[in-house]
Amino acid sequence: MNPDILTASAGPSFDLTEDQQAVREMVREFSESEIRPIAAKIDETHEFPLETTKKMAELGLLGMFVSEEYGGAGMDYLSYVIAIEELSRVCASHGVIASVNNSLVCYPIMTYGNEEQKRRYLVPLARGEWIGAYCLTEPNAGSNAANQQTTAVADGDDYVLNGTKLFVTNAGPSDILVVYAATDRALGPKGISAFIVEAATPGVNKGKKEMKLGIHASDTREIAFVNARVPKRNLLGEHNKGYGVALATLGGGRIGIAAQAVGIAQASLEAAVKYAGERRAFDRPIGEFDAIREMLANAAIEVDTARLLTYQAAWLRDQGRPHIKEASLAKWHASESGTRCANWAIQVHGGYGYLTEFSVERYWRDARICEIYEGTTEIQKMVIAAQVLKEHALEA
Repeated sequence: MNPDILTASAGPSFDLTEDQQAVREMVREFSESEIRPIAAKIDETHEFPLETTKKMAELGLLGMFVSEEYGGAGMDYLSYVIAIEELSRVCASHGVIASVNNSLVCYPIMTYGNEEQKRRYLVPLARGEWIGAYCLTEPNAGSNAANQQTTAVADGDDYVLNGTKLFVTNAGPSDILVVYAATDRALGPKGISAFIVEAATPGVNKGKKEMKLGIHASDTREIAFVNARVPKRNLLGEHNKGYGVALATLGGGRIGIAAQAVGIAQASLEAAVKYAGERRAFDRPIGEFDAIREMLANAAIEVDTARLLTYQAAWLRDQGRPHIKEASLAKWHASESGTRCANWAIQVHGGYGYLTEFSVERYWRDARICEIYEGTTEIQKMVIAAQVLKEHALEA
């Protein structure tokens, strides 16, 4: 499969730059040599892959689009997307570990943090010396992220945080948290602020590790804040402007999850093609049967269209051009493509596809979450419709 896309700033091109090709080759080699040998095991044990996460850091994969000045690799966003795709092609848990640290933690600090915050927090996060987590979702604030019940009350030189966050990826090993809390409940979404919180702060309590359908090696927990005192200097961005920080952050995060889904879809297609060529029935490879070929063809178009949409969104972000609609289109289509391709791969494998000995059942379990986190499919459709209506109104 040829994973090329728009890259030239002057106009359409379907050639990756030499640097982008080098990123793909580096991450693929790393994924095949370091991650594939442990992927099935950590899926079975639910163990967070600390050693390979450290190795990802050494390759610059935890702060890819952060400038070298702040400890990052200084790459473009498309290179980041390529890396997440390649990691997820082998192990989706590694893909989301890197995606969260890059998109949901490094990005908001890089974009909204002051110089002191960047030096103190962004540098070790981008280097992978620290691991970051993103605390937005709550029991009553999932798709409706504006309904924040966690509060931050000013008290002297601190804010005092109280509340509970759910489904926090990287929670267990996290050193730094980006936390959203209501600083003025009466203002609704206009009364939310963002904070950088050190995970070792007294009153920050990490819950038990959640057992999930998929991405087993990704550490997901509840984090409770009980009178946790956070210095006012750790306010991220402006007071009561945190909801805008969250939305801008999720915009890029959705592209990362789309890339994760593309990687899973690609892996599913590759596994199905390989098995269809090896498995024989009625004295010939099953890949010669029309029913199997239809599934392979369907998977091929799903992978390519998902990749094109995802790379387009990343390219637009690199150009500094509007991409709200394109990010949601990519996230919606790629996440559903990941599930469909994994489902077809299981079907091609027949009964063997249902066994844990074969990776395709893991691909399906891992793919399913992509339709839910960082904005459900239903939310993506709402975002896209709003953008389409807005475009039509501007043209009228």
